[in-house]
Amino acid sequence: MEVFKSITPIIELIDKAKSIVVLTGAGASVESGIPDFRSPKGIYSQDYVYRPEKVLSHNFFMNQPKIFYEYYKENIIHTEALPNPGHIFLAELEKTGKVKAIVTQNIDGLHQLAGSKNVLEIHGSIYSNHCVRCHEAYNINYVLNNVDPIRCLECNGLVKPDVVLYGEALDNDIVLNAVEEIVKADLLIIAGTSLTVYPAADLVKYGKKTLLMNLSKTSGDIYFDYVYYGKFGDTCREIQNKMNKIE
Repeated sequence: MEVFKSITPIIELIDKAKSIVVLTGAGASVESGIPDFRSPKGIYSQDYVYRPEKVLSHNFFMNQPKIFYEYYKENIIHTEALPNPGHIFLAELEKTGKVKAIVTQNIDGLHQLAGSKNVLEIHGSIYSNHCVRCHEAYNINYVLNNVDPIRCLECNGLVKPDVVLYGEALDNDIVLNAVEEIVKADLLIIAGTSLTVYPAADLVKYGKKTLLMNLSKTSGDIYFDYVYYGKFGDTCREIQNKMNKIE
């Protein structure tokens, strides 16, 4: 593991790579105003009658959907958030053909809002929902504008966000697609993740050359070829500005 002290070697890695895949976690959206989960100011540190892991579980949703939706709307949905310089930089790299795919643990849709096209959302998205009984689809406005718990217009079944809750399996097709993209890439960049959520953390082992960009150290840093510590958005803004000057 080599720790980069400046962005210069990161730019060199990006320049040399013909294909890049980026894996983003909650830390990539913090500068957009969305709290992460495990930092001192994250969602898991909040004082609430139930632990977030319990509220955001499949069993809790099915048994106490009203409380689930109250918590979900207050803490998980952030439609007011806008892409930060990190999201924008990755979208620009995709336009140049460098970035082939973005694999994200985030459910906020900010990569797509920034302009990225090939985004693999392994934990789903807040923007789509479905009835657990008849599978009728609903958009986020239906969820936000209705009284909890959200019910289906067709059959009165519960409407569930298309996000992966605790106790639910990931979409196997999306995970396999992510692995295929990573295996084909020259460089895998991981940004803003604690690397404690599996199986997403296992995706690192498929990268030929790996770079971790995180605000602080994690227990998984030793598994990377290169590491850089800094804010995701600020770092990407600095990289983009310097690359533009070089051009």
